[in-house]
Amino acid sequence: MSRPGRPQGLNCGYYVRPTVFAHVMPDMTIAREKIFGPVLSILGYSGESDAVRIANDTIYGLAGYIQTKDNAAARRIARQLRVGMVYINEADWEAASPFGGFKQSGNGREHGEFGLADFLEIKATGGYRALDKAS
Repeated sequence: MSRPGRPQGLNCGYYVRPTVFAHVMPDMTIAREKIFGPVLSILGYSGESDAVRIANDTIYGLAGYIQTKDNAAARRIARQLRVGMVYINEADWEAASPFGGFKQSGNGREHGEFGLADFLEIKATGGYRALDKAS
């Protein structure tokens, strides 16, 4: 017999059943803190600007997800989200795309061209034109 909360057939290990929280309000702890696990919190909104306001009203900003048939709305909303990555309509992950967040979800990027910056030492050298004129 499995313990309460464990998915059926998983009798050992640290597993929990997927959980959905409905009617979540933006000021609730479950809406404000990161939860690592199969958890979905559903928050209602009254329009596009309200949805963007709720999404940006957090100390975190790793990723945002937009699901819509309206491509213009998806692009408009994506530009307004304060997150490091935006996925539109279940877009596939691209290994060459930069990975990283905004705010307390971290600065800096991994993967792709942007991820190489942390491993480079960039040197600025000025005065070359002055040397050319002097010779």
